Amino acid sequence: MIHSMTGYAAQTRDIGRGILHLELRTVNSRYLDINFRIAEELRIVEPALREQIAARLNRGKVDCRLNLLVSGSAPRPAGLNQALLLQLAELQSEVSGRLPEAAPLSVAEVLRWPGMLGDEAAGAEELQGACAALAEGALGELLATRAREGEKLAAMILERVGAMRALVDQAAPLLPQALADYRERLALRLREAAASLDEERIRQEVGLFAARVDVAEELNRLVAHLDEVARVVGKGGAVGKRLDFLMQELNREANTLASKSVSKEITALAVDMKLLIEQMREQVQNIE
Repeated sequence: MIHSMTGYAAQTRDIGRGILHLELRTVNSRYLDINFRIAEELRIVEPALREQIAARLNRGKVDCRLNLLVSGSAPRPAGLNQALLLQLAELQSEVSGRLPEAAPLSVAEVLRWPGMLGDEAAGAEELQGACAALAEGALGELLATRAREGEKLAAMILERVGAMRALVDQAAPLLPQALADYRERLALRLREAAASLDEERIRQEVGLFAARVDVAEELNRLVAHLDEVARVVGKGGAVGKRLDFLMQELNREANTLASKSVSKEITALAVDMKLLIEQMREQVQNIE
């Protein structure tokens, strides 16, 4: 199964003192690019969240938003950390002794000091566990979304591969007659332009130039690349970069086919092939 890089998931979790809300949005990117928008009181969980996301996703730009919606019905219990309060008092006394002009800590500054209110060490551990569980659920939902989108992309690509095979099958029978007509036209022009040339020299020149415009090799390579695209899509996994390379190779062969063509019919088929390749290439950009 292949995965799209486009997805969305949102999860909430009641942790008593409030409700955690996590939102994940992903779009296509060449690499894994994780950006966070997290409330300041939740910054402690960012490193663990980054590792958790990186373990599940290979590519894509990820926007992660995490907020704590405080519940008015469940006020947070407040209690001063006596050991930390004593330590702050000793430090302030020492600072005042060395810098008498320094302003003392205000009550608000003391209350905002990390770890001052309640048992925040236990609270942080509980918060990290809750965020990890929330992220696990959100990532599962996100991956399911990306898998469904990837299934649609795979079907579209295989449909275009089938259409290109049909165009190659149409082009192959046209080659012998197209080359024969081209040889005849070229030989006639050579005879008119250089009446002094003998027939053997004309046949040699026509044969050499006709070999240069023979596109059988390009058609064979197109078939080989199409086989590889189908194989990679069927294999699944993180195949976006491989498919992007194959789109470049398909486009190269289609361009060569168009430039070497000596038949309006084959030229028209090459143009149709390039259109199908471009349609596939646009969708491949969204595959992980």
